[in-house]
Amino acid sequence: MAKVTVSLDADLVVEAMVLAGVGTPQDAVHLVLRDYIERGHRTEARVAARDEALREVDVKPRDSDG
Repeated sequence: MAKVTVSLDADLVVEAMVLAGVGTPQDAVHLVLRDYIERGHRTEARVAARDEALREVDVKPRDSDG
């Protein structure tokens, strides 16, 4: 896998390390990014499920008061 080097504010990284409960900046950034990506996938899945439910409601025939 390709590697990327970035510069980050030390205070930001230390806070991420404390919140993630890890001892290295590399691990902290890795965990934060993985969590962010997984959260995005869960959000996409919820939105897709909601959209599908709305489509099912639109497809059902309405009772006419004829």
